[in-house]
Amino acid sequence: MIEILSPSELPRARETGALVADILQSLRSRTAVGTNLLDIDRWARSMIVEAGATSCYVDYAPSFGRGPFGHHICTSVNDAVLHGLPHDRALADGDLLSLDLAVSLGGVVADSAVSFVVGETQPSESLAMIAVTERALAAGVAAAGPGARVGDVSYAIGSVLSEAGFPINTQFGGHGVGSTMHQDPHVANTGRPGRGYTLRPGLLLALEPWVMADTAELVTDADGWTLRSATGSRTAHSEHTIAITGDGAEILTRPTQPPS
Repeated sequence: MIEILSPSELPRARETGALVADILQSLRSRTAVGTNLLDIDRWARSMIVEAGATSCYVDYAPSFGRGPFGHHICTSVNDAVLHGLPHDRALADGDLLSLDLAVSLGGVVADSAVSFVVGETQPSESLAMIAVTERALAAGVAAAGPGARVGDVSYAIGSVLSEAGFPINTQFGGHGVGSTMHQDPHVANTGRPGRGYTLRPGLLLALEPWVMADTAELVTDADGWTLRSATGSRTAHSEHTIAITGDGAEILTRPTQPPS
């Protein structure tokens, strides 16, 4: 299913996007050495409930997971890259943490992810990997607009990732959002320009470049959810929800303030 929002619905999408961005920013600022992943999940739940929103994850039970997910945010650490199930783990200095959050507010969903290193130790390799996913995300946004094809966006993302030397997995990638979290079209993190669905004003897309340092192969944890690099290498993940407008693409989940 592909949903196209009317102009009157776009303000609701902006409100949801701002909420997701604010929650992620708050979680990032509160996370420190010793923070437990379950604390992050509780903080996320509190802010979602306070805003009158609904988590897209608690009851989520797709075919690729051992559902329902049962938590409010994905917390992926080091070699975990996607769908990290929060559990009793205290973060250590130098851990690379990815937070992925999707909520529904007023009937519209927004989805975003951010990766950062916890504590004083900031490994240059981890920071470089995060920066590559952020650059790839920016390239994907720049390629999106009315009349562009999904393949144009995928190609822009993939070009940045491959030029940086990262293998690209195409099992999981970006996707449409609307009244539900995962919709068509699928936006792979590599592709061929000029191919695929033609983007239209009112379409919401969640673009999410993610990489693993030295492999494109994923393995699934015993929890049935957390996806890790098959080699145990570090990973990074960046994501924004964008709205296709009459003259380009608007980022709905951009933080209003830099991280503290």
